[in-house]
Amino acid sequence: MSRKQLDRTLLVLAGLVAFALPLVVTSPTYLQILILLFFYAYLTTSWNLVGGFAGVLPLGHSVFVGIGAYASSILTLQYGISPWIGMLVGGLLAALIGIIIGLPTFRMRGAYFCLCTIAFAEGIRVMIENIDTLGPLRINGPRGLLIPLLKEPSFWDYQFISKLPYYYIILTLLILVLGLTWFISRSKIGYYLAAGGEEPEAAAALGINVANYKLFAMAMSCFLTALAGTFYAQLMLYFYPKGLMGLDLSFEIAFIALIGGRGTIAGPVIGALLLRPLNEFTRIYLSDMLPGLHGVIFGLILILVMLYLPKGLTAPLAAIYDRLARKITVQGDAQ
Repeated sequence: MSRKQLDRTLLVLAGLVAFALPLVVTSPTYLQILILLFFYAYLTTSWNLVGGFAGVLPLGHSVFVGIGAYASSILTLQYGISPWIGMLVGGLLAALIGIIIGLPTFRMRGAYFCLCTIAFAEGIRVMIENIDTLGPLRINGPRGLLIPLLKEPSFWDYQFISKLPYYYIILTLLILVLGLTWFISRSKIGYYLAAGGEEPEAAAALGINVANYKLFAMAMSCFLTALAGTFYAQLMLYFYPKGLMGLDLSFEIAFIALIGGRGTIAGPVIGALLLRPLNEFTRIYLSDMLPGLHGVIFGLILILVMLYLPKGLTAPLAAIYDRLARKITVQGDAQ
């Protein structure tokens, strides 16, 4: 068996296990946990398109989650438009706002870029919190939006009686965004993004329009992130600005990517699968004694990873996998 055949076999097996998990995990509570794990893996993979491959560090991506949730929910509640259509509208709106934010901020470097993305995100959140109506649109300010549960939920209405359809929807979205990330990372755009992220001056000297490629990555990332906002709104049926668009979510997305492996395909998934359960367990069992302890634990893990594993947890795991793969392929060739 060659290395490529081994990689493909393991990917297929992982996909089959993921699709078959609901046959074993039938509890709605555990299904909800798996859904949220995949949700955060999807969010972080979407962030990784610009935060990983483009070499910048945006810290305001929660605002695009909120844009997706508000756009689809308002269209559904006020105009009866299916959330599936509203999801695309929200994605396009988020991509447009991402480009508007990126045009001035991509000229900045390091901490200045991070601070500008935080300022934009917080500005939009505060604005939404203080608006009850925007023309004909009902925003509801800090109260947020409540989506009524239909008597006869259907696929077109993006509502289901059980958790199972939500599980397969977010799993499909995750697979699609991972496939898109893999395709971009191996295309000319991916190489240009990597070059512009690591050595922007050298890339510009070679004729690469670094700013345009970063804007493309930003637009793609914002579009995909907004799709997750619609999914979250239909899953929870209620959201409000501070809970969905606050900086906590933005920071958590970035932390997951940095700890898992920023700029890698598997990093966001590994980070989400490891850190989300840790976050939930500390919230459940330790938040009463020490509120905010989960944030401290995240910070400590991030410090340790940046000190000893600057490329994230993916690097040592990939090295272990490479050694095992070489042994398996060598044994297969010998036989």
